[in-house]
Amino acid sequence: MAFLKKYLLPILMVFLAYYYYSAHEEFRPEMLQGKKVIVTGASKGIGREMAYHLAKMGAHVVLTARSREALQKVVSRCLELGAASAHYIAGNMEDMPFAEQFVAEAGKLMGGIDVLILNHVLYTPLTFFHGEINMVRKAMEVNFHSFVVLSVAALPMLKQSNGSIAVVSSLAGKIPYPLVAPYSASKFALDGFFSSIRKEFVVSKVNVSISLCVLGLIDTDTARKAVEGVYEGYASPKEDCALEIIKGTALRQEEVYYDHSPWTLLLLGNPGRKIMEFLTVRSIQWDRVKSN
Repeated sequence: MAFLKKYLLPILMVFLAYYYYSAHEEFRPEMLQGKKVIVTGASKGIGREMAYHLAKMGAHVVLTARSREALQKVVSRCLELGAASAHYIAGNMEDMPFAEQFVAEAGKLMGGIDVLILNHVLYTPLTFFHGEINMVRKAMEVNFHSFVVLSVAALPMLKQSNGSIAVVSSLAGKIPYPLVAPYSASKFALDGFFSSIRKEFVVSKVNVSISLCVLGLIDTDTARKAVEGVYEGYASPKEDCALEIIKGTALRQEEVYYDHSPWTLLLLGNPGRKIMEFLTVRSIQWDRVKSN
């Protein structure tokens, strides 16, 4: 009976609450009206489509990517579509000082940050791993370390706005895909780090949501080129993918799955992991941790 009261009943309550609120909360475009949003990797593909969706919803956007010319075109289109404001700052996410400075400048341009969408990515060649340590290091720098740097820089402003972070990841960050070991490692790292920080936010009463966005193959030029001749699976439309990321982030969902297969969420939305996470959090002596 003691075990039932201490563990099973709280677990049941958590899952009932989760499914109740997930089923009844609906996305409304006005949720983004006037919001101050950063989108990285915004010059093309999913990032560009997210910028356009946000513009139509009346958000303020600051966009970044490496191509200044491409960003100029996206910003112009965002203004045509109804963005409250639109700016760009070009730079390379291998440059960690740039990543930090970018967030500070974006915050100044918009007067704060409500949503940080981390979407930039370095794809690695589809091939067997033969000890290319530099490729692993580069993938971790761009696909993981820069995400952490950007989040840390934005967190003070996100705390003020009770904002949200969207971490765009991949199925390769949930299950081990062959031929993409460096890329997969960087995406697994995103899950481990940001899911852990999410738990700390709950305990510390930091009202900033973190949505891990787990994507299958998406129909972008970059993704298509990366898998060309090796993997011929169905690629889901980037426009719909971009909208699902925005919806899930606005609804403060912990994880957003977007893939052509209806089995993906069922198989990877792991209730066993959720139960283990719940039990782990309950086993930590939080008062002692906070006092240190």
